[in-house]
Amino acid sequence: MPGELILIVEDNEKNLKLVRDLLQVSGYQTLESITAEDGIEIAKESRPALILMDIQLPGMSGIEALKILRADPITQNIPVIAVTASVMNQDSKDIKAAGFDSYQRKPIEIKGFLDEVHRLLNV
Repeated sequence: MPGELILIVEDNEKNLKLVRDLLQVSGYQTLESITAEDGIEIAKESRPALILMDIQLPGMSGIEALKILRADPITQNIPVIAVTASVMNQDSKDIKAAGFDSYQRKPIEIKGFLDEVHRLLNV
């Protein structure tokens, strides 16, 4: 629902800006991180309603970050959407097996992306 806080973990400036602008225009509040490590700390401190996690990040991957988030009682129940340019079948299987609540392919399809954000925030 609009007004909710969403954490965006994305290292590509253009992708980050697009997602942030879409969410803010839709009434959501956003926090941002360009690394998984910082994203984990922000999630612990701010407890967002949803996390959008890029998979290919500098340092720790989004999949590794999700394992840490799921292992922590503070962040384990926060829904996480993988946002990735990886569209190979094995990548899709790895993302699902890692335990993401959903995933969106880059480049994102605006309506489908916003619908999925809304769906996960209203579960």
